[in-house]
Amino acid sequence: MTTTLRTGTASAVSAPEAGARRRGGVNLTFLAIELKRLLRNRRTVIFTLVMPPMFFLIFGTAGSYRTTSAGHGNVTAYVMISMALYGAMLATTSGGAMVSVERAQGWSRQLRLTPLRPSVYVAIKVAVAMALGLASVVVVYLVGLAEGAHADLGVWIVTGLVAWLGSIVFAAFGLFMGYLLPAENVMQILGPVLAVLSFAGGLFVPLGDGVFATIGKVTPLYGLAELVRAPLVGDGVTLASVANVVLWAAVFGAGAVWRFRHDTARV
Repeated sequence: MTTTLRTGTASAVSAPEAGARRRGGVNLTFLAIELKRLLRNRRTVIFTLVMPPMFFLIFGTAGSYRTTSAGHGNVTAYVMISMALYGAMLATTSGGAMVSVERAQGWSRQLRLTPLRPSVYVAIKVAVAMALGLASVVVVYLVGLAEGAHADLGVWIVTGLVAWLGSIVFAAFGLFMGYLLPAENVMQILGPVLAVLSFAGGLFVPLGDGVFATIGKVTPLYGLAELVRAPLVGDGVTLASVANVVLWAAVFGAGAVWRFRHDTARV
């Protein structure tokens, strides 16, 4: 009888562990913990869920141009889409860069003692960052809807999806920088960098012509900004924009893998 009880108890305890091992150590509890940890970071929430809609209200609803036609919508919708992409970029970069803090606190080293595979850990970080990016896009679009942004229904859907899915490029960027930069100042560095990239890539203001426009077209945000706004302005998707996104996704992804392997190789 005693033997049976022990066997049943051991089986009950080992079953979840066996399931977790089959999934590489991932489970919904761990994913929920990661989401809660991210949302408890007030600075991250402010930068990703408050600043983009605030910028939209400042630049997208002021002046007589707010109702001016712009392709399949108005100028307010144009600014809204740009700010949604900016928010998604901030969210995914911040979510990826959190690995720097976890490395400094020893949390990532502690996770190596669990069944969680390193590749699954990275996938969870990206998933959490993308969840926050989706929230940022939704918030900006809701504010835009309330403040007079007008566009065809298809434009709302497609631009929102492209802004959200395209921001995975910056999730890879955040991971790369998170493994590369020290924890104490990673976001202090990345915040200004993202602002510069936004201006250089034509997200905040049109690039126009000249040498700065030429340089801006090879920056990481240019291609994604063009793809996100294409359904609204009706210019179509250019090969140069797609190539820009693919190239920078490959660069940031390769950098994240390189630094990740270097980090996990340490004893």
